[in-house]
Amino acid sequence: MKNGKLKYNLLLMLTALIWGGAFVAQSVGMDYIGPFTFNAVRSFLGSLVLLPVIWFMNRGKHTETGNGQQERRQERKTLLKAGICCGILLTISTSLQQIGLLYTSAGKAGFITALYILIVPVLGLFVGKKVGRKTWIGVVLAVVGMYLLCITSGFSISFGDLLVLLCAVSFSFHILTVDYFSPKVDGVKLSCLQFFVCGVLSIGPMLMEQPQISQILAAWMPIAYAGILSCGVAYTLQIITQKHLNPTVASLLMSLESVFAVLTGWVVLHERLSTREMLGCVLMFAAIILAQLPQKETGKDTTEKDNTEKDREEG
Repeated sequence: MKNGKLKYNLLLMLTALIWGGAFVAQSVGMDYIGPFTFNAVRSFLGSLVLLPVIWFMNRGKHTETGNGQQERRQERKTLLKAGICCGILLTISTSLQQIGLLYTSAGKAGFITALYILIVPVLGLFVGKKVGRKTWIGVVLAVVGMYLLCITSGFSISFGDLLVLLCAVSFSFHILTVDYFSPKVDGVKLSCLQFFVCGVLSIGPMLMEQPQISQILAAWMPIAYAGILSCGVAYTLQIITQKHLNPTVASLLMSLESVFAVLTGWVVLHERLSTREMLGCVLMFAAIILAQLPQKETGKDTTEKDNTEKDREEG
């Protein structure tokens, strides 16, 4: 592996580590403040952190006139629409996840949330996207893993696990929405705007929690981690590294988020999983990996893809 590729692989693994650790930060943060207060503050912080990134990326760009200005106005309209749509879905997703963490462990929440990688291609069926055999096998493995991880007795499932599962479904819609808008708008600007929208939408429920400034200040460390590192730094690293890596490799590395969620929960919060729950985690992680493996391609398509990858590496 070339040194350049190795560098980007390590950076993306760092991204997964940050996101995995965010489950611990979210869990610890609610020892001091409510879930909506945590979401509101960290979302505004994440949006604020991305502002200098946007400024840095846009510096040196000249103001356009005529048709250029008209195109920029259209881009701003599309960006606003994208930010609102993605922000609403992000608010629903993070709220479900944050409340779910009150009733389940950070490790289990990490693995259940990672099911969005399987849910996304299944939802794609409704928009005419084909789902390969490996994905369906992954779905079966994930269902078995979910049963071992979450179903404690009979066919009951804990309230927290159910909320996080709904969070995974909501995140799936969020991913599909981002996938729709991302070719049309700047990714970092979209991230900044969706965090801002999420923060605004969380203000109402936050006021019902009647947070005190002293409580928010007491939770400054987990809020800073979730806002600055998880929202700001990790997302920026994802944008930078994915430009230089094969999408399949990138998604495999990002799926390590679920493993890091369990490991950080074990190290920081001293969470323990039973043998049954560990087996469920292994099956779910295997399902996540299997669902992301590339489907076999034939003839001309394979040759063209190889040539494209070769050109990208030489360019």
